[in-house]
Amino acid sequence: MNKTVPELVEMFVGGDQKAFAELVHRYKKKLYSLAYHILRNHLDADEVVQETFVRIYKRREELLNVNYFSTFLTRIATNYSIDLLRKQKNRQAVPDDTDSLPGFIQLDLSRRVATPSQTFENKELMEEIQRALESLPARQQATAVLHDIEGYSKAEIARIFDCPQATVRSNLHIARAKLRKILKGRLIR
Repeated sequence: MNKTVPELVEMFVGGDQKAFAELVHRYKKKLYSLAYHILRNHLDADEVVQETFVRIYKRREELLNVNYFSTFLTRIATNYSIDLLRKQKNRQAVPDDTDSLPGFIQLDLSRRVATPSQTFENKELMEEIQRALESLPARQQATAVLHDIEGYSKAEIARIFDCPQATVRSNLHIARAKLRKILKGRLIR
């Protein structure tokens, strides 16, 4: 379908199931990535995506009053991810590689070599980073993930959380400061 998102939303609200399928197709990967970076678990990320679209389907009449469909969708997925994060005390997922590191974490790549001991050290670092992220309050963790991993602007995050940009800047600043403190000596800056 070569329709714009607002056209698809209007068609979906009117009962067009193909329009809904197209919206799912357009947004499922983005939502999965967001949920995975917050929850670090594939099954939980799948659940977030599914539940987000179930909620959208049930609340489709509200969509005509939504200015930014993407933001509305992201808000639902983020809030559901935060809810899951708060409920889960003993998650043990560890990222597989350094490709998904937040932008504020810069590793000294000159020290990276393909020796078994270096591979083990990198895995340990990834585990430390994951534990550090998990130690943050859910809102700060989600803000850091949205901004530094998913690339959302502060304005977009403010719309997602329905809060002032100053709150987003504050949460991001506090999250980064806590992460730097926890990971001191492991970061370049």
